[in-house]
Amino acid sequence: MKSIAIQNLLPHPGNPNRMSKSNFAKLVRHIERTGRYEPLIIRPHPKKDKCFQIINGHHRFEALKQLGQEKCDCVVWDVDDNEAALLLATLNRLCGTDVLDKKLALLKKLSAKRNVEELSKLLPQTKKQIARLIELQKTKLKPELAEDNNQAIAYPMVFFLNAEQKGIVEAALSKATPGETKLTKAARNAKAITNIAQFYERSHE
Repeated sequence: MKSIAIQNLLPHPGNPNRMSKSNFAKLVRHIERTGRYEPLIIRPHPKKDKCFQIINGHHRFEALKQLGQEKCDCVVWDVDDNEAALLLATLNRLCGTDVLDKKLALLKKLSAKRNVEELSKLLPQTKKQIARLIELQKTKLKPELAEDNNQAIAYPMVFFLNAEQKGIVEAALSKATPGETKLTKAARNAKAITNIAQFYERSHE
């Protein structure tokens, strides 16, 4: 691992990963509070001498810049353009999902010293999701029963559409949750997809 001057680090122009403003703010607070972060993965810049190109860690890089850091911890990989492109497409997508009983055990420890408001500023979940998880933990459900109450955890689903498919899906989503004006767009879409899936499942029983 090397400590590299931030001014010598440049984002990869093909980076597809994006983070919400709220989660980025949590990342900044985490680094500011602990001083700890996963080292960035970089490579020698293919065109600029003495510079490096970021392959993984673009948001950590931006957070460190925002905090006024002059250097950051990095791991240098010697990869070509094709390998860098492959890494950009996979490093931020190869991830698992939480096991609920272990998640509850972690929250039990965390909630002993922090309230829901504080935890929502540090964890990816919203206040409502964290409160629900803490409630589940207090019920001391068996893991197999707790799995039936996992609506407090948001699971990502990633798929790709062409322009025509996107238009059809968006039109259907808008019709599947009439009157749900208090929900966020993400919550509305999640509920709409669930409504559509349930309707399809019932119609094929």
